[in-house]
Amino acid sequence: MSDSSSHQDSASQEQAPQQEVQIHYRSDYRPYPYDIERVHLAFDLAPNATVVDTTLTIQRKTDADDEEPLRLDGVDLELMSIAIDGRVLDESEYRLIEDGLEVLNPPQSFELSTKVKISPDTNTSLEGLYLSSGKYCTQCEAEGFRKITFYPDRPDVMSTFTVRIEADAKEFPHLLSNGNRIEHGDLEGGKHFAVWEDPFKKPSYLFALCAGDYDLLTSSFSTMTGREVRLEIYVDKGKLDQCHHAMESLKKAMKWDEEVFGLEYDLDIYMIVAVGDFNMGAMENKGLNIFNTKYVLASQDTATDTDFIDVEAVIGHEYFHNWTGNRVTCRDWFQLSLKEGLTVFRDQEFTADQTDHGVKRIEDVKVIRSHQFAEDAGPMAHPIRPDSYIEMNNFYTVTVYNKGAEIIRMYQTLLGRDGFKRGLDVYFERHDGEAVTCEDFVRAMEDGNSYDLKQFRRWYSQAGTPEVEIKSQYDGDKRQITFTMKQSCPPTPGQEDKAPFHIPIKIGLLDDLGNDITLKPLALGETDARVEGDIVHLTQAEQSVTFDDVPETITPSILREFSAPVKLKYDYSLKELIFLFAHDSDAFNRWQAGQELFSRIIFGLCAQLEAGEALVFDESLVNATKNLLDDNELDGQFKSLALTIPGVSTLIEQVSSINIDHLIEARNFVKRQLAEALELDLLLHYQTNHHVGDFEQDKESVAKRALAGTCLSYLMTLEKEDVYQLALKQLDNANNMTDASTALQLIVHSHYDDKLKVAEEFYQKWQNEELVVNKWLAIMATDPSDETIDRIESLLDHPSFELKNPNKVRSLIGAFTGANPAQFHRGDGRGYRYLARQIKALYAVNPQVSALLTGAFNRWRKFDSARQVLMREQLEDILKMPELSKDVYEIASKALK
Repeated sequence: MSDSSSHQDSASQEQAPQQEVQIHYRSDYRPYPYDIERVHLAFDLAPNATVVDTTLTIQRKTDADDEEPLRLDGVDLELMSIAIDGRVLDESEYRLIEDGLEVLNPPQSFELSTKVKISPDTNTSLEGLYLSSGKYCTQCEAEGFRKITFYPDRPDVMSTFTVRIEADAKEFPHLLSNGNRIEHGDLEGGKHFAVWEDPFKKPSYLFALCAGDYDLLTSSFSTMTGREVRLEIYVDKGKLDQCHHAMESLKKAMKWDEEVFGLEYDLDIYMIVAVGDFNMGAMENKGLNIFNTKYVLASQDTATDTDFIDVEAVIGHEYFHNWTGNRVTCRDWFQLSLKEGLTVFRDQEFTADQTDHGVKRIEDVKVIRSHQFAEDAGPMAHPIRPDSYIEMNNFYTVTVYNKGAEIIRMYQTLLGRDGFKRGLDVYFERHDGEAVTCEDFVRAMEDGNSYDLKQFRRWYSQAGTPEVEIKSQYDGDKRQITFTMKQSCPPTPGQEDKAPFHIPIKIGLLDDLGNDITLKPLALGETDARVEGDIVHLTQAEQSVTFDDVPETITPSILREFSAPVKLKYDYSLKELIFLFAHDSDAFNRWQAGQELFSRIIFGLCAQLEAGEALVFDESLVNATKNLLDDNELDGQFKSLALTIPGVSTLIEQVSSINIDHLIEARNFVKRQLAEALELDLLLHYQTNHHVGDFEQDKESVAKRALAGTCLSYLMTLEKEDVYQLALKQLDNANNMTDASTALQLIVHSHYDDKLKVAEEFYQKWQNEELVVNKWLAIMATDPSDETIDRIESLLDHPSFELKNPNKVRSLIGAFTGANPAQFHRGDGRGYRYLARQIKALYAVNPQVSALLTGAFNRWRKFDSARQVLMREQLEDILKMPELSKDVYEIASKALK
C-alpha cells in the first residue's frame, strides 16, 4: 500500500485536508533492542485517578547499540515518577515524546520503575483500562496496553507478569488478572487486594484485568493427563442462568482440542468475563478471556439458534488461541493472520464437528463471498499478511481472519488431515513460547510433510480474489473430457501484476443418475495440471487436465467444498445447474448450483428492467425449488440455506457495476413469484416444521425452525392477511427467541398498519434484556420501508440506544448500512447523510467503531453516477473533520483514492 497522504487524486487534494500520518511497513521491522524479563504491575483502582506502578526488569541485548535509548510506548498517561534501580531520574535522563517515553543512556541491566495516573471513566475508546457499567475492564489488542503504562507495546516483547490489584472491597469484590491467583487479602479503609502471577511469557496485548461485582458460574475440566482445571464465568448480576451453554461449550472445546490436535490446557484456572461495552467479539488474554456479552449469554428465551452456535464457536475460538496465538504468538502485527486465520479455521472445524459439515461450510463461504470478496475488490484490499498500515485496528478484517482461514484450509486440502496435523506438531515443537512469522508456519508445514510450498506462499503476499475460468471439451470417440483452466487476479492497490497462485480445485463428475464416477486422469504433456485423487493442482496461468473413460452424459461438479477462495467461471447450462441442484453429493456445490440459478435469473430480470420490458419469470426455478422442498433426505438447515436467495451484497460482487434499484426489485420479484407458485407447498412445510411444544436445542429441532422460518418469509411476500396472522400467532406463542425474532422481523418489514404497535409490545416485554433489545434495534433498522430513516433517527434518543456502546451502534447503524440496501442506497442520499452524521458524532468517542462504519462507503464506485457523487461528497466531508482519528482517516482517504 502507498502513502495515502501523498497519493490522493486531485479532487481529493482540493477538498480533503492533508493529515500527517505515520505509515508502518512490514519491511521496516527491527527486533526490540532490550529484553523485558519480568513485569510487576500494581493497580490502585479509582475512576478518574487510577495509579499504575510498574517495575520492569530489563536487559540490553548483546547486539544492541549502547547509544540507543530505551523507548517505551505510552498514550494519555500522566507520569508521576520514574526511577532506575530505585534512583529517581532527573529530567536530563529521560524525555517524554509523542506517544511515549525515552530513557537516555540506561545501563546494561536494570530495573525501571514508573508511576502513572490514568482515567478509566473517561476512556470511551474502550482500549486500555476503562470503566464500563461500574466495572473495570481492559482491552489491549492491538495497541491498548500503552494506555495503561509505559511499555514496549509490541507482540515480540514477551515477559512474565505479576499483577497486584487494589480496590474497594464492596464495589469490586472480584479482582482478576492473568494466570493464577497467588495472594489476596483485606486492606485498611474497606479495600482489598489480589496478586496474580502468569508463569508463561506473553506480549502486552494479552494482558487483562477485570474488577467488579459479578455473578459467578463455576465448574471444572479434567485434562487428558488428569489435571483438574477450574472453570469460571463472570457475568452481570442476574444473568447466571444464561451462562450454562457457554460453560458446556468451553468443556467441548477443551475436549475437542485434545482429541483432534493433542493440545492440553496449561494453567490451573480458566476464566471468562462477559462485558457489555466491548469493541470486539472476545479476547483471548492468557487465562482470563474477556468476552462481549453477545458471545456468552444464551437461553432459549433470549438467544436464537444462531446465537447458540455463535456462542459455542467464539468460546471455542478464544480457547483455541491458547496455543495458536498465546503459546505461539506473532512477531509483529503484519503477521496477524498467523494466529487469527489459523484459529478461525480451528473454530470452523470445531463447529462443523458439533453441527453439520456441509451447512457449516456453506455458512463460512457466504461470509467470504459477501464481505471478503468485496474487500478484495475495494480500496482496502490487502493480502492476508499486509505490507503496510496506518492504524492497525483497521486490519482486523475479513481478509486477515476469514480468507486467512481459507488459506489454512488449503494446507489441509493439499496435505491431508494427517499431514496438516504433522505440520502443526512441528510448528509447536519449534516455536512454543516464541513470537514468529507466517513464514515460520509455512516452513513447519513443508518440513512436516516434505512438501514444497514455495508457490503457495503467494497467497500471503498477493491481494485480490483469483478468478479461474474453466472450459470443457468432450471427445466421444475416446470417451475423454478435457478441462482447460485459466487463472488471473485483478489489480489491487499497489499490486498491478500477479504471479500464478497454487490453487487446489476439487472436482467430481456425475453420471446421468447423479452418481460420482471414478476419476481417471491422463498425463498428456507439460501443460497438464497435476491431479491427486479428486484435486486438480492449478499452478500455471493456463493448464489442462483430461479424464478418461467418461460417459457422454456426465455433469462436472467443480470447486467442491469451495476448495480455494476464488471466483469460478464455468459456463454451466441451465439444465446442468438444475441437475446439480438436485443431485450433487457435495453439499456446497449443490447449494452453489441453486445460488447460480437464482443469480442468473435475477440478472436476467435486471436486464429486462434496464430495457424497460415487462418482467418474465423463468418457471424452471419453480420445479427445482419444489423438488428441493420435497426431498426428505435433505437436512432442514440445508434446505433453508438452499432456498435463501443470494443477498444484495453477494450479488453486487458478481458484476462490475449495478443499478441497485433494479437489483432489489428483481430479487424481490423472484421471491414473490416463487411464493405464488409454491404457496401450498411452502405452507405445508411451514406447518410440518413449525413446532410449539417443548423447546429442544438438538440438531433436528434447529433444522425444523430454520426451514419453517424460511418458508414463512416466502409466504409473507404474498401480503395475505391469513399469512400475516400466522406470523402474529408465531410471535405470540413463541417459547424461544428464534421463532419470536423471525416472526417479529417479518411483521416489522411488512406493510401492515399495526406493525409498529407489535414492535413496541415486543420492546416493552424485553426492554431489560439488552441482547434482545439489540435484536429489536437491528430489526427496526433493516425495515426496507421509506419511513425507516425517520424511525432510526428518533431511535438515537431512545432509552434502548447508547452511542458509546459498540453493540448498540452495530445493531442500529451498522445493521442499517449493511443489511438495508433499499434505504441506505436511497436515490435522494438520505441514507448516506445519516451514516456520515453518525461517523462524525462517533469518531472522537470510539475511533474503531467509527472506522468500521466508514467502510460502508468503500464500494461507492459500484453504483450509478448520481449515487457515486452522493457518497463521494460524504467521504470528502468526513475528511474535513477536525482532529480526525487515524482509523477513520485511513478508511476514508483510501476509499477516495
